[in-house]
Amino acid sequence: MASSEEILTISEWSAHLRVHPTTIYRLLREGRIPGFRVGSAWRFSRAAIEVWEHGQAEPITDGEPAPVRKAKGRKARK
Repeated sequence: MASSEEILTISEWSAHLRVHPTTIYRLLREGRIPGFRVGSAWRFSRAAIEVWEHGQAEPITDGEPAPVRKAKGRKARK
């Protein structure tokens, strides 16, 4: 393995993304993030993570308003 290749664990990547490790496992199960197994443990290539992160950003377009989401949860009081 090249010395420039950094490999992260679930806990390291969840800290990097600031999400709970369960979120990482869910994204892996859905096939939405790149990872590989070493025995029963998951590992992540820093290079693959960077490619994935850059692919997550949506381009900003001029002239188009952002989509409006409906609020979920409790209804407003009257």
